[in-house]
Parts: sequence; C-alpha cells; structure tokens
Amino acid sequence: MLTNELRKQSLIVWLGLLICLLMVCSVGQVNAGSSTKSSGFLKADRQDVQRWREMKFGLFIHWGPVSLKGTEIGWSRGGERRGRTGRGSIPAEIYDNLYKQFNPVKFNADEWIQTAKDAGMKYLVFTSKHHDGFSMFDSKLTEYKITNSPFKRDVVKELADACHKAGLKLGYYYSPPDWYHPDYRTENHSRYIKFLHGQLREICSSYGKIDIIWFDGLGGKPEDWDSENLFRMIRRLQPHVIINNRAGLPGDHDTPEQRIGKFQNARPWETCMTICRQWAWKPDDQMKSLKQCIDTFVRVVGGDGNLLFNVGPMPNGRIEPRQVARLKEMGKWLDEYGRSIYATRGGPFKPGGWGASTHKGNTIYVHVLNWQEETLTLPPIPKKIVSSSIMSGGTVTVKQTNKAIEISVPKSYRRELDTIIVLELEGPAKTISPRALLSSSLTAEKRARASNVFQKNAAHNASKAVDDDSATRWATDSGTQQAWLEVDLGKPITFNRTKIDEEYDRVQEFELQCRDGNRWKTFARGTKLGHDYSKQFEPVTARYVRLNILKATDGPTICEFQLFAPKK
Repeated sequence: MLTNELRKQSLIVWLGLLICLLMVCSVGQVNAGSSTKSSGFLKADRQDVQRWREMKFGLFIHWGPVSLKGTEIGWSRGGERRGRTGRGSIPAEIYDNLYKQFNPVKFNADEWIQTAKDAGMKYLVFTSKHHDGFSMFDSKLTEYKITNSPFKRDVVKELADACHKAGLKLGYYYSPPDWYHPDYRTENHSRYIKFLHGQLREICSSYGKIDIIWFDGLGGKPEDWDSENLFRMIRRLQPHVIINNRAGLPGDHDTPEQRIGKFQNARPWETCMTICRQWAWKPDDQMKSLKQCIDTFVRVVGGDGNLLFNVGPMPNGRIEPRQVARLKEMGKWLDEYGRSIYATRGGPFKPGGWGASTHKGNTIYVHVLNWQEETLTLPPIPKKIVSSSIMSGGTVTVKQTNKAIEISVPKSYRRELDTIIVLELEGPAKTISPRALLSSSLTAEKRARASNVFQKNAAHNASKAVDDDSATRWATDSGTQQAWLEVDLGKPITFNRTKIDEEYDRVQEFELQCRDGNRWKTFARGTKLGHDYSKQFEPVTARYVRLNILKATDGPTICEFQLFAPKK
C-alpha cells in the first residue's frame, strides 16, 4: 500500500501531466485559430462586400500628364513593355517628361465628387499609378510623381479629403506593372516588388479610410507581386477594403472590361467601361448616348453586377462639360427610378435583347429596354403576381399562367429609355431561380465560323455571336477592316428580319448574304450597326447565312447576330 507521502507525490505528478496536456491543447487551439485568421486576408468581410454591391454605380477616373497629348494612358508610351508586346506612339523620352509641363490649375476635387454625386454614383476609383509608372500622389519612393510637376499638389490626397467630406466611398486604382521602373521584370524584380509594396503601404496609411483597391495586373501571377503578403498588408492597414481580381489572386470580385458581364449571382462582379472610347481624355472622342448609358447600366445591374463608369479629365483638370452633362442626365434618371437599381439583385429573368430585371423583397422590376414584340413574354415563376404597375405611370396588362408571363403596355406609356414594370409577388423574389427567355432567333446555338478570331482566343470565337448571350462576343484582331461571320442554320429556313448587336460601333459598311449553290448572294446592305440594329427584308429561304463586313474602322466585334422567321 502507498504511504500518504507517496500518494501526495503521485497526485502532484498527475496534476502536472494534466496541466501540460491542457496547455498543449490550448496552444493547438490558438495556433488553429491563428491559421484560420491568417488566411482571412484573402477575402473581404461579407458585409463589406454586400455594402459595395448595393451601391451599384461608381465613377472611374483615368488621368495623368498623358492628357496633354490626348492619347491613351500608359499604352501610348513608346518604350519597352517588359512582359508585354508592342510599343505606343509617343517616344518614351517624350512621354516620361510630360509631367514637367503638367499644370492642371482648374482641378477641383470637390467638383469631381459633386459630379459623381449628381450622377447618382456611390463610390469613386482613381488611378493612383498606371502602367506608365507615374504616381499621382506624393510618394516618398520615387521622384516621378505629381508633386514634382509644376502643379506640385497631391491629387490623391485632395480626392481622399473630398470623398470623406462628401460621404462618397473611396477607391484607388494601382497598376502592378510599371514600364518606367528600372527593376520591373528584370533580374532585380524583387527590388521592384519592394517598391510596389511600399507604395501601397503609403496609399493605405496616408489617406484615411479606403474602401476599394483596384489592381490592374495584366494577367500577372501571385508570385509576380508577392500578392499574398501584399493582400495581408493592405487588409491590416485597411480592414474593410474590397480588392478586385487583377493581382494574381481571385480577390473579392471579377472585372469584365469594356463589356457587360454575363449573368452571375454566385460571385460579385463589376463592369468597368468608358463613357467615350478612350480611358484617358481624347479631344472629340465619341461619347455614348444617354440611351446607351442607361442600357448598359440596366443590363449590368440586371446581370447582378456593378458599373464602374469611366471619364478622362482634360489637361486643365476639369472633366469635359459634355461628359458631366451626360452623367447628370443619368443621375436625373436615377432620381426617378433608382429604387429599381440600388440595393437590388439581378434577375430572376436573365438579361436579353428585350432588357433585364432586378428584384428586392417581394418586388420584381422588369426593365424593358427594347419592345421587340407588342407583348413581352417571360418565363413562368413559382410565385403569384398579386399586383402590377408602371413606375413612370400608365396602364399595364399582365397575364400569368403556369407556362408564361405576358406583359403588354400601350405605346403611349412606353418610355424610350426604359419602361419599368413593377411586379409585386406573394412572397420573396430571391427564392426564384434565374431563368432566361426562350430565344426565337433562328441562329441561336447554331454552328458558326468566322474569317478571323481575336488572337485565336476561343473566348471570342464565332459561336459567341450566336449563343443568345449579349455578354459574350465574336471579336477580330486589331486592325481588321474586313471580316465575315457565317452561320449554318442546319436546314433551309425562311426568315425576313435580323437583329445585330455590335460593340464599339466600328462597322461602317456591311451586307447580308445567303449561299446559292457555290456563290454568295446579297439580300440586304447597310452602313452603321451599333447595339440595336434591326432590319426587315423580303423573305429569304436559306441554310447558310453570312454577315459580311466590308469596312470597319478597326477589328469589328459582334455580340449577337440573330435572324427571325416571318410572323404568322
């Protein structure tokens, strides 16, 4: 038997072992928690992303000394582009010294912010540094910066102060590629990464709260920028920031550029697009009409995305008055109809040639941008429609069955920009799965081929023009002035109408042809296309049909090429 002394010693040993075991478990839990927390820097908090998604509309601004030349920012620089091919039109020694003449004395940050607010925009993203390497802020890591220009002022700081004062959310574009920096993509690239991280540390430390960091890495990999450590640093300094997908990591959202993104409600996305053709200011650049602006915005939001709409200020620092006027027109439209846009989700009816839809709570907003027929026929939904109305006033007739929803609006109550029909449901719209209209286009999902495909990239092949999805497109190589798109309808079919959706308005002359034996026969001709080209002609019966582009200013791009049978 153990003595009392031995029992006491044994108890002490067992207690010691128990304490050690508890300590080991505790350390393991702490380490496990630390590991989980350490990986959190890759994604923003869900609530921060949700707040950003609800804003829907932001102002993108590309600006720098290059505005003195009226050419594209970064891309018009003629020096070597390490990691890319091609050279710009302005010799590097001239481009790199433009800042010495840059003195935008009419720049007023408060005016810019007021323009954004007048447009109904909720956030701003400004180019702090583009691929040309010029810093629009007072960086301590370079002499190639705005504060060494005759202007001498820190534009990034003034914009930050103006945004914070006005309550506009603030974001900064930053280009990881840098064609000016001597170490970029050389054997000393690690020194460049240190510079890149240092500049982002300056931006995230010196200008108060930042809501968005918008990278433009030109397809770079995470190791090109040491992205994991970069994200970790940014989120430590700005815990509520949203980061996009262009620094080698997925980030918080996708960024389709110069096109409307496809319907996507599982992951956030944002279309970035210019109000004119060029990102930076260009004299007399072609500007989108108000109809094009509203169409784009509605289709983006209806696809469950945000729109980041770009202007390029002039060399004197002012945003071009005609661009300001167009943005104010958009803001006026949003003053009336914004409840069908802000804080909504896309769907349940996917965007199509007719328009798009949004929803919030028990309400669906049907945005009819183009009345293709007298009656709009939508797919059925498993929720009862209890009432219907038109946001702009007037009468609407809605017939709901288990096969379709038919909507009719007298022409006198239709609006040129957007006829918005409000459908009130018996329950929440978010539970309805997204659904697309059955296409009546004879070309939908048919075999297609083309004379040219942009960089032989399957993402832009001929089939994208007949997939009944305006978010995809057939594209041709830059410099292409003539091209053709051919569709095999599978068998001879009779049609008498076409609709063509062209991106960028590059086509200047075209013809529609059908194959008659071994030769092509022209049955229609035209000049301009654009987003909503529609033409009716005498009935044609053919199996093979061709859109033959005879003249274009640059590589033509077609989102949809559709043919329709005569109405019965």
